[in-house]
Amino acid sequence: MARRKLTNSQIICITLLWGFLCYLLLTYSEKIDFQVVFALIASGIIVFVTIYKNIKNRNK
Repeated sequence: MARRKLTNSQIICITLLWGFLCYLLLTYSEKIDFQVVFALIASGIIVFVTIYKNIKNRNK
């Protein structure tokens, strides 16, 4: 099954939403510990690896 390619506006929206969720996590957490940092890093990997793969395969 073929995946749909992301447009530039979709990539910008996904990135801004991820940034907003990170902001909420950092402002509403009582203290910044390993679990908060791990959640930010893991979510960043999930979001940006997907975007990177999509951009890389755009010309194929």
